[in-house]
Amino acid sequence: MQGHDMMWYARELGLACLAAQTADTEKMAREQGWTLEQTLQQMLRAEYERRLAGRQKQRIKTAGFTQLKYLDQLDRDELPEGIRPILPRLETLDFIRERRNVVLYGNPGTGKTHVATALAIKACMEGMHVLFTSVPHLITQVKECKSQKTLHQLELRFRKYDLVVCDEFGYVSCDKEAGELLFNHLSLRAEDRSTIITTNLAFDRWGEIIRDKVLVAAMVDRLTHNAHLINMNGQSYRLKETKAFNEQKQNEK
Repeated sequence: MQGHDMMWYARELGLACLAAQTADTEKMAREQGWTLEQTLQQMLRAEYERRLAGRQKQRIKTAGFTQLKYLDQLDRDELPEGIRPILPRLETLDFIRERRNVVLYGNPGTGKTHVATALAIKACMEGMHVLFTSVPHLITQVKECKSQKTLHQLELRFRKYDLVVCDEFGYVSCDKEAGELLFNHLSLRAEDRSTIITTNLAFDRWGEIIRDKVLVAAMVDRLTHNAHLINMNGQSYRLKETKAFNEQKQNEK
């Protein structure tokens, strides 16, 4: 089979990477003395890796991340003490396979969203389907779907994600309806799929956001059962950066 014939077949079959690399691979095969099997393996591996990268990119895009933050960007020495011992275990993503929740709670600016986002991106890279949403946005979405009578379709999608990240619980208070809708929606995944919650409030303060004490107790019980509860209290990264910037400016004077 001539080189141009191979490229034609590759293009017709939608094997874009294989078509593009045919000439270079044939040249390398001649120089290295590869067998036909070795040559085909090299070409198919490149096509597989191209498609894998494309699927990873698409999963990250459709997850809805507000920012892309990765595990290797974390300054682990600056993380709150509560997360340092357990982070290596979380990085294995076994909590997703075990269908366990993770609740990251603590004051603002300590890396909760970064950790949650980075774990979720790694899940995307490993072939899992992920949703990233803020709690206020989720409540708005659920309310809209309820009024448009499309809530059932939203619920079906929501419960199928391997991992859902619900960011910023506690920044906006909920009325009774919103609290009930949020509880019902999150309950769809209880003990069946994994959810990461980030919140600036300790559990005993969730009543400040949802005024119904019975509902709060049920929500805490449902979300924390068999979950990783991680204290992220510490000095704010942003505050540290601001202080360092100001000190640098002072030293430059």
